[in-house]
Amino acid sequence: TVIEFKHCKFLCCGGKTDERLHTLHTQILLLVFRTFNFFRMSHRKFRAPRHGSLGFLPRKRCARHRGKVKSFPKDDKSKPCHLTAFMGHKAGMTHILREVDRVGSRSHKKEVVEAVTIVETPPMIAVGVVGYIETPRGLRTFKTVFSQHISDECKRRFYKNWYRCKKKAHNRTGQKWADEAGKESIEADFAKNQYQISVLLHGL
Repeated sequence: TVIEFKHCKFLCCGGKTDERLHTLHTQILLLVFRTFNFFRMSHRKFRAPRHGSLGFLPRKRCARHRGKVKSFPKDDKSKPCHLTAFMGHKAGMTHILREVDRVGSRSHKKEVVEAVTIVETPPMIAVGVVGYIETPRGLRTFKTVFSQHISDECKRRFYKNWYRCKKKAHNRTGQKWADEAGKESIEADFAKNQYQISVLLHGL
């Protein structure tokens, strides 16, 4: 007589199952089951905090190397015209050794090692002025006036391939400053920029 189970078959002699065969088959199945579970990933044995902050997700390469100012402080019209933001690039990280000055802390008057970020702030040169006008959808550019002399470092930003281009960017701007009629048009543009002025800056 043959009795079929899910994973094995047993032979019955005289209506009674051979106990030794049953025990041997069970041991074989248990050994195969343990072998398959050895190569399968198990759960974590101990609790541990996650690695890294979720605020920096997704962790991938940035779309642009140069930073972008996303928020400016509120404009105070009583103060003279001044810079409200400064450009900076993250150059890397390092560590410092400093003395803690925190009353009540266990590390007060002791030296600690902390991680710091190095932000590179290259010199910035004004190359133009932009005037904005208020609209129901927010501020909109009204007039843009560039300076007479613009360096090659700034002109490189207007081309994708600098060594292959003709390098004629803003040639008419310099000619406009040299002509009397051009100066009158520039003064007229400055007069129209009476709403809000933003300075165009170029970092070397």
